[in-house]
Amino acid sequence: MSAQPEKGRFEILEGFPADVVAIEAHGLIDREAYEKTLIPLVEERIEREGKVKLLYVIGEDFKGFTAGAAWDDARLGLLHLADFARIAVVTDVEWIRLGVKLFAPLLRGRVRLFSLSELEEAKRWICENRPEPEEDAIPVAADHKIPPLEDMIPPVPEEEKKFPPA
Repeated sequence: MSAQPEKGRFEILEGFPADVVAIEAHGLIDREAYEKTLIPLVEERIEREGKVKLLYVIGEDFKGFTAGAAWDDARLGLLHLADFARIAVVTDVEWIRLGVKLFAPLLRGRVRLFSLSELEEAKRWICENRPEPEEDAIPVAADHKIPPLEDMIPPVPEEEKKFPPA
């Protein structure tokens, strides 16, 4: 019988400005870790600070996410698409790096990936307050609406509108 992975937890990292939520994931992260730690922390900071910055470190002892945790992660991101000024994800886990690259364009804030060896650089970057250069921004608006189908139908020429007399 195999041993159960260590119960996951988020460690809150201290010593950051008030608008920075800094956490490190350890073990197998489950829904409880999101609902008792990360979600309340992010929502409290958004309420207090407006836009926030997120430093999300995937620790060396990280074992993965449960399905419930993955759902809570997606829900947190979707509910707060415009509330993150910056997100720094620090990890050497390749599937997480690929997932961040896939979903980063949906967020309005700047998203950067760092390896674990670049943790100090990630900490410096997340604390910066200077705006990002426009040419560096990802040109995707999360609030874009798809036009109704009627707007895409070409107009009917006048001669086709006339019916022959009966």
